Amino acid sequence: MSAATREGGPGRLLLMPNALDLGTEVVPLSDVLAAGVIAAAARLGHWAVEDARSARAFLNRVNQLAPLAQPLQQTRIEELPRPPKGGHARDAGGREADAAWERLLAPSLAGHDLGLLSEAGLPGVADPGARLVALAHARGVPVVVLSGPSSITLAVAASGLNGQSFAFHGYLPAEAGARRARLRELEAQSRKLDQTQVFIETPYRNQAMLDGALEALAPTTRLAVSCGLTLPDGWSACRSAAQWKATRVTLPDRLPAVFSLLA
Repeated sequence: MSAATREGGPGRLLLMPNALDLGTEVVPLSDVLAAGVIAAAARLGHWAVEDARSARAFLNRVNQLAPLAQPLQQTRIEELPRPPKGGHARDAGGREADAAWERLLAPSLAGHDLGLLSEAGLPGVADPGARLVALAHARGVPVVVLSGPSSITLAVAASGLNGQSFAFHGYLPAEAGARRARLRELEAQSRKLDQTQVFIETPYRNQAMLDGALEALAPTTRLAVSCGLTLPDGWSACRSAAQWKATRVTLPDRLPAVFSLLA
């Protein structure tokens, strides 16, 4: 029996952290993941992932540091069900969708440890894999979260804003008018609750988000931007909206960014 197979009960669902370099220059995996996490990934023969291709690339990187317990070709890699266009994983209802999520968990119910891998960062945080975690709890499958980078918490830590109370809102509307209204809504909520409001954007729209935020926010509202977290050229900065306007910063269009505001 391998270390990733259990007798007399279900296996575990391991929430496997990933590097934050998807689509960018690759950083050494050992720079962002602990040796124990890499070793745990090498032992697993069953995976539920956002994207099979990037998951195989991740396992190839793991293999360079800790040899895989079985050839990659023999590793079972299943993709998470896709949510409806414009929707979220929680919106993917119906018997067919429910059955698909149940199938993903089948290896754990058969006694095998199962890895859950996000496209980037920590599974279940800004990630559709949260539904599989909920299902594991419902079916009595032990859930084990492994330590690794999450761009959301890293950005809050680097912002200098209120880390005692913050809320993550995912993507804001892409249309300028709707985005402006949402930003002002978040600013009002931040002022009322003294709460940091966190959101993200697709890299090629980073500049549009920054420009839209500076147009919508009050001059004294503080805005933090964390760009390319954990990457060699990554950076974080926090300024008032008025100060951002004065500096005229241009954001890169290929590096992921996290935005945080506190009114």
